[in-house]
Order: sequence, then structure tokens, then C-alpha cells
Amino acid sequence: MRLFSCAACGQPVHFDNRSCVKCGHRLVFAPQTMSMEAIEPAGEPNWSLVAHPERQVRFCANEVNDICNWSVPAESNSNFCPACSHNRLVPDASTEEGVEQWRRLSQAQRHLFYSMLRLRLPHPNRDVDPQGGLVFDFLVDEVAPDGSIIPAMTGHDEGLIAIRAAESDDATREQIKSNMNEPYRTMLGHFRHEVGHFIWNKLVRDADRLEACRAVFGDEREDYGEALKRNYEQGPRPGWQDTFISSYASVHPWEDFAECFAHYLHIVDTLETAHAFGIAIEPEGHRELETDVAFEPYSARSAQQLVDAWIPLTVALNSMQRSMGEADLYPFVLVPAVVEKLEFMHKLLHDKIPAQRQTDWQQGFQQQAHQDQALLTT
Repeated sequence: MRLFSCAACGQPVHFDNRSCVKCGHRLVFAPQTMSMEAIEPAGEPNWSLVAHPERQVRFCANEVNDICNWSVPAESNSNFCPACSHNRLVPDASTEEGVEQWRRLSQAQRHLFYSMLRLRLPHPNRDVDPQGGLVFDFLVDEVAPDGSIIPAMTGHDEGLIAIRAAESDDATREQIKSNMNEPYRTMLGHFRHEVGHFIWNKLVRDADRLEACRAVFGDEREDYGEALKRNYEQGPRPGWQDTFISSYASVHPWEDFAECFAHYLHIVDTLETAHAFGIAIEPEGHRELETDVAFEPYSARSAQQLVDAWIPLTVALNSMQRSMGEADLYPFVLVPAVVEKLEFMHKLLHDKIPAQRQTDWQQGFQQQAHQDQALLTT
């Protein structure tokens, strides 16, 4: 994540800020230019950008209740930003619990979309792609007649991503993390993993890159239901650490792909944060742990370049976590087989693996993306 500045006074501002603590200007994130912008009233409902007064924006409709801090161009036909426009079911905003859940879900969702927009990844909604467009349902738990809780399920089905809203609560999520013996579990991790399945649909299946993907991740035609059953009954396959980023990645090629996609975003976005803050690791007497993120991670030349910077950074971060009595921030090991998968992911997301076909939704989505970009950049 970049470190931004207030255009009105130069104060450092962050991705989730709503106003500048120094000069008081309202702030919005402008997804068309990937920038945090200081704004001034320009006649309800429009606001002008301090840096470019000729450009006007509106708040995303979910600015109500402090849920979203993104903007839409004043000329846009949509009331919602590129992230919120994909939402179908959301928590109950008439309750304090629902609003708080929605805020936390939205924060993770916007961080996801920041990476998707930076990488220019496809995210057609159901208007453009009625059968497989990206849509989110934030599901609340049900209460059984006996008063017990029936947890909502997080998952993906042809572009429909269901997220259990209750996991936006830290205590609930940490309890599940402990029960399932998982080393890492976050809302942002859920979003990145589930969207990984959507990306497989769009960039692998729909673009007919199946053989190239199978050569790295295995044959996805393996029975998914049987693979899940085997995992739950027998546990992860022996020796999974030699080939997979996590035990869950070993369940099925689809899960391996989604886990690697999520980790690619973990790595790139965290390295961009380190780059923004000028973080360098120079432990005396340990040159093998030196690193300086002196490159733009979202434009890295290879996954190996990312990994070479990532490993020393995570060693330092994990050591600091332990010094505070906390668990490792990144409790994973990037073995050579995983680095090879991340290399495939890097090439795929940067369109360096030839696609065999382009579908109608891709053409329509690309045209709409160009139109949206022109609203703020011309």
C-alpha cells in the first residue's frame, strides 16, 4: 500500500483516512487515478479535487455510516465505487452490530480492490457478465429453533463470493483460527483467497490457459468433493510442506491456485508498504538477510525478485512480533516449488502467458474500463 499526501497541506495520509488531521480537508480515494485526494465542496453532491479543481467527484453511496471512503466521478452513472458496486447482500445497517460488521468488511474489500486495480485484473459485475460476474454476499449467521448458531459459509461459486460477516469480529475469527489450528486467518485473507477462484475462472478457464496452469498446479478435473472429503477425514496429505504454501492448498489444484493468488497479493502489497516507508533490512554480520525494497513491487520483473525481498523482510517482521510476545506475522515458508507457482502467478497476472481466446465479457469490460478511466484523467 502506498503512503499518500494531503494535496492541501502535504501531511502524510493513509488509505483509510476520511479527513486530514492537519488541515481538516475531507479526503477520498479516487480509484481512477489510484490516489488519495483532498476535496472541497462544489455544489451538492459534487466535490472538486484540491489538486485538480476542474475535476469533480461524488462520495460513494456507502460513505453513509462511515463505511466507504472511495469516490466516483461526478459524471458517472453509478452511485457506488468500483468496490462497493459488486455488493449484493450486506449487513443490516439499521443495527450498530451490522454497521460495524460492514465497516470491517468494507475495509478488507477496499484493500483487495486496491490490488486488483493496481494489477488491472478483470472484475466485471453481473451487468457486464450475467453468468459469472463478480458479486459479494456478506452473510449473517442463522439462529436455529433451539437457539444455537448456524454459521454462514464463506465460499465461491461462479463469481458469487459469500463472506461470513461474523468473522469481521476479531474474537469470533480468532476462535475459529484456534479451533481449526490455522496459523493465519484474516478478513483480507478471505477476500483474497475467494477472489483467487474468480481469477482462475477469468484468466485461466475463460482464456483457455488450462494446460499451462495444469502443468504448475495439477489437473483441476480431479473430483473436488472427494478431495475435500479426503482432507477432512484424513487430514492434509503427508509432506505437503515440500510442495504447497499451506496445508489447505494441498486439498485440490483450485485451492492451491487460490492460496497462491492470495499470497501473491500479500507479498506485493506488503512490499509496496515497505517501499513507501523506505524500509531496509541490514542486520550486521548477516548479509544473507539484507534487503532494500528499492523497486516498485506491483511492477516487479519476476516473482523471484519479490521473494528475494520478501523473505528477509518477513524474518525481521516475525522477529519483531516475537519480541512483542505475538505470533509470527507471516507463518509460512516459501519453498522452491511454491516460488515456481508464484512465478506462474506473476506471469499470469501481468498477462505474460498467452490467452487462447477472449470472451464477450472481456471485450465489454475492457471498453467500460477505458471509459471510466477517461472520466478523471482527461
